[in-house]
Amino acid sequence: MNRIFAALIAASLVAGCASDGHRAPVLAHGTAPSADKTPVKPQDMPRVHVVQKGDTLYGIAFSYGIDQHELAEFNGIKDPNQIKVGQQIKLPPETAQPETSQAETPPAHTFVKEQPRVVKYAYSEAAVAKAESVQGENTHAPAIARTEAKPETKTIKPEVKPEAPAEAADALDWGMPAQGKLVGTFSEAENRKGIDIAGKLGQPIFASAAGKVVYSGSGLRGYGKLLIIKHNKTYLSAYAHNDKLLVKEGETVTRGQKIAEMGKTDSDRVELHFEVRRLGKPVDPANYLPLGKP
Repeated sequence: MNRIFAALIAASLVAGCASDGHRAPVLAHGTAPSADKTPVKPQDMPRVHVVQKGDTLYGIAFSYGIDQHELAEFNGIKDPNQIKVGQQIKLPPETAQPETSQAETPPAHTFVKEQPRVVKYAYSEAAVAKAESVQGENTHAPAIARTEAKPETKTIKPEVKPEAPAEAADALDWGMPAQGKLVGTFSEAENRKGIDIAGKLGQPIFASAAGKVVYSGSGLRGYGKLLIIKHNKTYLSAYAHNDKLLVKEGETVTRGQKIAEMGKTDSDRVELHFEVRRLGKPVDPANYLPLGKP
């Protein structure tokens, strides 16, 4: 009887210890957030990504909305092509800028002017001389003059014009990636990361701007056959749900070049899902494309 009672106590202790264990979350490539899923809160995001076959650093960064340069620097990766299956890629946490309240704002410097001493004497030549000698004892005060003091002169510094935004140097001449009806628009609130253009199976998809193909494959869930083009250090564009991919990773493409054929991979209808990423973050393509123009 005592042995049975001891065994029950031991079992309850083991169960309690197991329920208290904590493991760092690890997300495999197949569970990366897709364009049509509920957005993952920053605090709920996994801390590492385990590299799977077919992964590229650009694709991983794209999946999480991270700038590829930031991801490489955070992991000490000098060559983005040198990642291996099973390698753990750490994801940088999103850090909010501290808000500056009025209480935290340092007070402006207050300059206190020392006033000359005021001494009253009955008017006489001797009294004037005495007053002048009293004022002279204050080394910070100006000498007394018998004329009105001149107003202080202020030095006006020339206005310094702010520098042009950094992205101005990376401005691009964007073109339409495909012809067709706009059936989906960008919405940050609803986690729609780009626009959708409906069309016909096999119709041409064009590079919206010149750049280099940094991803060509179907490893990102929710995007089907996907192309990602790096245009400069600021902008990427993505072309999803293609039926055929006509360019490979590493190729340089020109604006308007045919890069794919429209399809419905990982989609319910034939369409192009098009995204623009600025420093890894999705932005509204309507701000760049000539939508509604021939």
